[in-house]
Amino acid sequence: MKEITIIGDLINSAYGRARKAWRNRDLKGYQKLALSQVEWGSKFLDVNIDRTKSGDVTLKEMLEFLPELIPALQEVTSVPLCFDNPSPDFQQKALEAYDFEKSNAPIINSIAASRQQLDRFLELINEYKPYVLVVASEILKQNGDSRQCETPEDIYNASKYFVDLLREKAEIPNSKIILDPGLPPVSADTQGIVNMGLDAMKMIGGEKDFEGIHFSVGLSNFSWGTPRHMRSDFERAYLNIASAYGLDMAIANPEHNPIPLEDGHPMINRLREALEVGRPHHGLSQEETGYMQAEAILAMVNEGDDDDDF
Repeated sequence: MKEITIIGDLINSAYGRARKAWRNRDLKGYQKLALSQVEWGSKFLDVNIDRTKSGDVTLKEMLEFLPELIPALQEVTSVPLCFDNPSPDFQQKALEAYDFEKSNAPIINSIAASRQQLDRFLELINEYKPYVLVVASEILKQNGDSRQCETPEDIYNASKYFVDLLREKAEIPNSKIILDPGLPPVSADTQGIVNMGLDAMKMIGGEKDFEGIHFSVGLSNFSWGTPRHMRSDFERAYLNIASAYGLDMAIANPEHNPIPLEDGHPMINRLREALEVGRPHHGLSQEETGYMQAEAILAMVNEGDDDDDF
């Protein structure tokens, strides 16, 4: 089983503490979030100060704050940062403020088929040589537009396109490329997307051309919609399963103790069985088996509510 490198995600306005720090432009509050995540074992710190459902944030506000925020975070820890925003302006401002001598290379999160100004991203990547997180769940269409991947082969092809592009245009080695095959909430995954990501990682991991590549997912997405007291075990059971397919990184809440469960924990087999039910079988369609998977997850939730030892 691979060790999972955690990219701590608490500097994100989806969390109340980060929203409060943003409202007050509270550098000490952000520093406290950084230090607590390092204490919990995070090896990178995600920096996401974008808008949320509870409040709007302009790009101008973010660009004005980054030259203060990035040095403040690096003042209290040398753990490298992960710049989480689709704007090349955001990425450039963050990279310019980042002290590469104090910390190892940061992560640009992310490039994708739907990104505007991809050439600018490539220029920044070529200049700064960061780690690069690729959203591999989106693929380019022949007309230049993008769409969501619908098969493991789509994810494979999207990954190959960006890996080749990064090597050719920015001279980025596989060891600095992180592929995100996508991870939806398991409670709502009636389309088999969890399995699609697992199968894609297996395909990619078996190719010599992808040797050294990393895989990461947004782990907190996985347990969304499940009871709070069960979310950690759902996430950790997924890590048990996905690490066997090649997953070695995750953007996660470090306070949920995002490490694989101990061998033999009942959640692992129950989740594995639920995902297997979700694969088309016995002439059933993905839509039909997808709802069977959702019912299996609901049964796990109900059992967990009744069984304190779950």
